[in-house]
Order: sequence, then C-alpha cells, then structure tokens
Amino acid sequence: MSSDLTALAFDYGTKKIGVAVGQSITQTASPLAIIPAKDGIPDWSTIEKLIKEWQPGAFIVGMPFNMDGSENKMTLRAQKFLQRLNGRFNIPCYSIDERLSSREAKEIRRDMAEAHGKPYKDRDDIDSIAAQLILENWFAATANA
Repeated sequence: MSSDLTALAFDYGTKKIGVAVGQSITQTASPLAIIPAKDGIPDWSTIEKLIKEWQPGAFIVGMPFNMDGSENKMTLRAQKFLQRLNGRFNIPCYSIDERLSSREAKEIRRDMAEAHGKPYKDRDDIDSIAAQLILENWFAATANA
C-alpha cells in the first residue's frame, strides 16, 4: 500500500450506505455522505461524484459478519456491492470485518449529541460514522501488515 493513499470506505446497507474518506499517511478518516439505496442498489452517480472529488486509490467495504464470524445474507450482499464497485470503477477494493462498528458509531453519535446539549435519537444517521470507523480500522490493520 502506498504511504499516501486516499481511500473511500462504505458501510453497506440495503436502504442507505455510509461513506467516509481518509488518508493512509495520517491513518484518519472523516464521515461524508449517506447514499440512498433501493434494495441495496446505490445511486451510482453519487458515488461517481465522490470519486471525482476525492480521487481515491482504494475502496474499503465493511463486511457485516455474524458475531461468531460466519457469513449472513448481508455479508453476501456487501461482497456483491464490493464486486460491483470494482467492476464499475476499476479501483482496488478491500474488505474488513465491521462487526460492532454500528454500535461504536451510535456511542460516538450519542456523545456528540450530548456534547452539544441535544438529545440523541436512535434514528440519527450513524452510517457515515460507521464508515469512518471501518476505514480507520483498515488503516490500522494494513499499517501493521
């Protein structure tokens, strides 16, 4: 992996897909958009715009495994999304186990709301924060590889 790689990460879902961007040199990421999806199919033009803006050298897709590490229906759908990303844009794609990223994202979102004196609602969007965590975990894992 290049020491100055820009990457886009995706927290895949059937109704919405969280996106984050990050740099390998700092191993940090920032949440971006939440892309609407219809039965798991994203608005590809929105992804195209993000690619043009950020010029990523890689895509990272979080894989939602069961707690015992086994695959489930969503794991297979996320893998299919990863394959479609690679097929459409010909940018290297990687995956990483994303178990507990949504739970951690909810905690971060709750802390952010409380810090600003606002109530936290479970329906608050956390998908891009989850994508941020996915990307930061991937940077950490690949830096030690």
